[in-house]
Amino acid sequence: MDLRRFAAVAAVVVVMAAVPSVAEASGLSWRPCATQQEPAAECAAVDVPIDRARPELGTARLALARLPALDPAHRIGSLLVNPGGPGGSGVGFVQFGGLASPELARLRQRFDVVGFDPRGDWFSTPRITCGPTLWEPALDRFPASRPAFDALVAHNREAGEDCLARTGPLLANADTQSAAEDIETIRAALGESKISWLGLSYGTELGAVYASKHPGRVRTMVLDGAVDHARPLRQAILEEAAATEDALVRFADWCRGSAGCALRGSDVLRFYDDVVARAARGAVWASDLGRSATADEISAGVYNHLYLRDEWPALGKALAAAGGEFPDAEGLTERNQFRSPIYGAYRAIGCHDFPSPFTGPADMGAMAGLLRAVAPHSWRYSEYWDFTSGCTGWPVPAKNPPQPHPVHGAPPILVVGGAHDPATPLSWARGLAASIDGSALLTRTDDGHTGLFNSACARAVEVEYLVSGLTPGFPRLCGRTREQEPVPAR
Repeated sequence: MDLRRFAAVAAVVVVMAAVPSVAEASGLSWRPCATQQEPAAECAAVDVPIDRARPELGTARLALARLPALDPAHRIGSLLVNPGGPGGSGVGFVQFGGLASPELARLRQRFDVVGFDPRGDWFSTPRITCGPTLWEPALDRFPASRPAFDALVAHNREAGEDCLARTGPLLANADTQSAAEDIETIRAALGESKISWLGLSYGTELGAVYASKHPGRVRTMVLDGAVDHARPLRQAILEEAAATEDALVRFADWCRGSAGCALRGSDVLRFYDDVVARAARGAVWASDLGRSATADEISAGVYNHLYLRDEWPALGKALAAAGGEFPDAEGLTERNQFRSPIYGAYRAIGCHDFPSPFTGPADMGAMAGLLRAVAPHSWRYSEYWDFTSGCTGWPVPAKNPPQPHPVHGAPPILVVGGAHDPATPLSWARGLAASIDGSALLTRTDDGHTGLFNSACARAVEVEYLVSGLTPGFPRLCGRTREQEPVPAR
């Protein structure tokens, strides 16, 4: 999703003294759940109310996974991680090597690293469950007429009602504010007076909401790939679309001149436009789908490859295959989240937090025109358009529409934003940081979504902060240039 911005103080966070493991002190029952990547992994579960105002609706069970600190004598506490989404699995992140980068080794030494699957997601129960028609390839997500708009509304209403029938009351309570209160339940179950937090993408919104509600329970908090939930939706739609376009243009510039790109020497943007246009005519096969790929699916597949700078060579190869003499878009469409088992959770949470702002076909058409203006190549897919077009007609009322979540009274929080992030523009990081008293902003000038997945520099800064609790001395920039002076006080 999005990024947040800057602020800062040369302040010292009181670092918690080393404490013994809370395995026995907590109310959780941990059991081994080893994987090849993480043989020390342990799993547990905690129950939370589906609706804290209506206990008669029952409880949901959240799945947890933990990697105990490798240096228990110098253990700081628990570090909770959320890899994004909405709908990302913290359990999977912990169990399957999410902290495998060498720069993150100190986190494994000093923290019990705890991942959890938020309410409705993955291994938590009940799981948000929707029917196979939630994603309908033939549906027009840019309706220009009243009949096309009404068809979009009717489809989304029917799909949402189907999700509600399959899921039950949890669907109406899958918003981020409810999930943030679940974090407080997890903290208490862990037996920790304070927690540290590492949130990526959507995990920055979840972390920021938690910090706004429980600032005294935060020890340290990294918000990497920041989402500014206070931003008006129409503004956020255009900002994110422009960020996606920027990332695509940067990929095309690299690809045209790189020996590592299958389209070297080509006009890559023209090639991309041609593939999308052919897909719009039903002329690009996708062997994994067993049918022709739509233009939206081609665009979404390219978008998902832009997340990791290391995947640019694979993107060039996949795009070349989609536009070849015998086109096959499998390399793009196999990455689409539309086919993910948690796409229903992604949509349901998104409709709580990013509900449709559109009032009718004229309004939606005007916004679509602005979208094409800021993203003339990549306009067919951006996450906020996927949210808001998919939520047009959604039958479940939004419990957490865009609003400020100011943070007062927490220790300094580190916000990380990227100048060329395809999903969460830097303006979002600036906005988020401005809403958090005493925050500090680290800006990346390289490519890809989040510093944790794309920047050794950002990983090193995040680890140093999480371990030490100190903000002075951070570089303000990671990328081609780095400023080493301390962050000034606000």
